[in-house]
Amino acid sequence: MQLKLHNTLTKRTEGFTPIDPDGRAVTFYSCGPTVYDFAHIGNFRAFLNADVLRRTLEVLGYKVNQVMNITDVGHMTDDAVADGGGEDKMEVAATRLAEAKKSGELPEGASVDPSDPMAVAEFYAAAFMEDSAALGMRIVDDAKRDPSLMPRPTQYIQEMIAMVETLIENNHAYVASDGVVYFSVQSFSAYGELSGNTVETLRSGEGGRVDMETQAVKRSPADFMLWKPDATHLMRWPSPWGEGYPGWHLECSVMANTLLGAEIDLHSGGEDNIFPHHECEIAQSRCATGCDAFSRYWFHTRFLLVDGTKMSKSKGNFYTLRDLFDKGATAAAVRLELIKTHYRSNANFTMQGLKDSQRQIDRWRRLKDWLTKHKDVAAHLHGPLVIAKEQFLGALCDDLNVAGAIGALNEAVNAYAIDAVPEGSGSSTLEFELKALLEMDQVLGVFDLDTLGGSGDLDVSKVDALIEARLTARDEKEWARADEIRDELLEMGVAIKDGPEGTTWSRIVQ
Repeated sequence: MQLKLHNTLTKRTEGFTPIDPDGRAVTFYSCGPTVYDFAHIGNFRAFLNADVLRRTLEVLGYKVNQVMNITDVGHMTDDAVADGGGEDKMEVAATRLAEAKKSGELPEGASVDPSDPMAVAEFYAAAFMEDSAALGMRIVDDAKRDPSLMPRPTQYIQEMIAMVETLIENNHAYVASDGVVYFSVQSFSAYGELSGNTVETLRSGEGGRVDMETQAVKRSPADFMLWKPDATHLMRWPSPWGEGYPGWHLECSVMANTLLGAEIDLHSGGEDNIFPHHECEIAQSRCATGCDAFSRYWFHTRFLLVDGTKMSKSKGNFYTLRDLFDKGATAAAVRLELIKTHYRSNANFTMQGLKDSQRQIDRWRRLKDWLTKHKDVAAHLHGPLVIAKEQFLGALCDDLNVAGAIGALNEAVNAYAIDAVPEGSGSSTLEFELKALLEMDQVLGVFDLDTLGGSGDLDVSKVDALIEARLTARDEKEWARADEIRDELLEMGVAIKDGPEGTTWSRIVQ
């Protein structure tokens, strides 16, 4: 099977072919978080879709070399304009935590000096790594073996200075009268191909969004900052243009080039990264390296809504992963809920949807446990799950259609009545069915998360045993004992439902 992906750059769905002449190695750069706060579930939707894409590539036999940055300097509060406006997000975070320290409201575990942006970055970076590991993101395991795969911009300042010098030498950048080094967008004719923005549109529309003094020194309103001398900035480094700090767009170009090469296969991010961030990355990367492309394929996830509206703390619908864990959610349920809607569609997160995702996972898990118990039972070689695996992969190869893949899996699960062992006949065993189910989970990534986050440490075998004991008590008309078992299950965070097909259960999400 060949993976087909929608490429934001070409606006077409294309067959994926890597640069590697042997066709098996893939270079993949993912835009990661700016660690000025805890990542919210909207951030994680983009990160998890990148993880699903990586896992799909690996199931198809590719070896993926993925890099995800952790931005710790240079990302400004007004990142909707290419030049970046407002304040550095890390300095804003340091100020916010300084105030929190005075009022005694520092986040739990934040034993940092709020006046030190680097300490703030370290705290939130550690929190991000913990959350990402809980959600089963494979890049975290990579970084445990090789920390350079989740790089910090502050570790690549000299490489950034070198790229700026190259851009100046090649007449793609200039030092303005205020000492700031700007990239000249007019020097790169392909500027705007990713986002659809034109230099003319930016020239007429951007001027009012940054201060007039800055506009006066730039050759074009669309030109963006590469290096800014600033003796007052808390995070600054010496450079040929004075002590200062790098532009946010420059950072990713340098880290991708240093760690993956001048031209890469895949670049991912949220749709808000398309402009200006990724547009600027393409311009400075191609002009610095001379390559005809920076990334061949661009993969962007659309926004996440919560209860049909944009996330907002004032509306009470703003969630971090930790918020959901506090409500009793499991990491597996959160992961499934965030990946089950197609990445190029807006997703709507609801607590009911989270509950539904948990019920689905519990159903898959019960089948997995049953197949494990009966894996030596004779069965047909091409059982429902073996057949479903091909349909599952086919859906994923169709522009990462996770919903279609889950549909194929559920149709196969529906074929099983796990209260009865099949008759011992056939040319194979149920071990092949179990293997197919586990291979599909290599992409979904939910089975191994049961001991991580929230109520994820639930003992499924104990739940099943209690339900069996309750059924026995009901058969023997020991109603008080049956009620005691129901209450015990509720205390464990498990709700049960009696129906025509027997008793089913699900975890309780508050």
